[in-house]
Amino acid sequence: MSFRIRLLGTGPSQGVPHLGGADEAGEWGACDPAEPRNRRGRTSALIETPDGTRILVDAGPDIRAQLLAARIARIDHVIITHSHADHVMGLDELRQVNRTIGHAVPLHAMEETLADLTTRFAYAFHPPTPGFFRPSLTPHAVRPGQELLLGGLEIRLIEQDHHVMRTLGLRIDGFAYCTDLVRLPAASLAALAGIDTWVVGCFSVRPHPVHAHLEQVRDWARLLGARRTILTHMSNGLDFATLRSTLTDGLEPGFDGMEITRA
Repeated sequence: MSFRIRLLGTGPSQGVPHLGGADEAGEWGACDPAEPRNRRGRTSALIETPDGTRILVDAGPDIRAQLLAARIARIDHVIITHSHADHVMGLDELRQVNRTIGHAVPLHAMEETLADLTTRFAYAFHPPTPGFFRPSLTPHAVRPGQELLLGGLEIRLIEQDHHVMRTLGLRIDGFAYCTDLVRLPAASLAALAGIDTWVVGCFSVRPHPVHAHLEQVRDWARLLGARRTILTHMSNGLDFATLRSTLTDGLEPGFDGMEITRA
C-alpha cells in the first residue's frame, strides 16, 4: 500500500540552533546558519495513508509550528515512541485538533509510556468537555512485536534500547522509522531485516551514551540491507551540506519538512 511520510522535525532535544551563542542568536555548533535545512525542530513525523488517515509520531514542544508549516489541522492517531520531554511536551497542542475532529484522539504507546503520560497529563485523558479547552486523548497500550492496523497500514512495532528506557520503532513494509536509540536487540534487527528505506536517529559523529552515532548507523544500515538511510534527531554537530557531500552507502541527512513517498 502506498503512503507518505513527512519529517516534521529532525532535531535533538534542544533543537538546532540551541539557545545561546555569543550574540544570543543561537548556538549553531558545526552547522552553517545560512543553510535553512540546518534549522531543526524537535523530532517528529507524520504518516498519511491513501484513505487520508493521518498518524502523528510524537508531539514535542515544536509540534504547533510544525503542523502549521505542514498545513495539517486534523490528526487521526498519535503514536508516542517514548515519554522524553522532546517527544511529548506538545501534547497540549492537540486540543485544537480535538475541536477540529470533534472527538478524542487515540494515542498508542507502550504501557510504561502511558503510565508516565497519564500522570503528567492526567487532565488530557478524559472525554472532551464543552467550555474546557484541554486536549482529549484515548490511551491504547501497545507492545513491541505487535502489528498495529491504522488507516489500512500494518505497522510493526520494534523494541529499541535508549539506554535509560525502551523506545518504539515502526516498520511499514520496506520502510522503517527508528529514533532515540543506542542499541537494537537481536530480535529487533531481525524484524528490520530487508528494509529498503530507513529513517533513523543519528545524534553525532562520535559515540554517545544514549543515542546512535554515524558509524553505528552506517553499520546497521549495511547489516539490514537498507538502500536509503535518512538521518534524523541530529545535533548541531552535524551540518547538512557536509553530510550531503560526504556520506556514502545510501546515507543522507533528513531535514524539517522532508517528504518520502512510498508506492
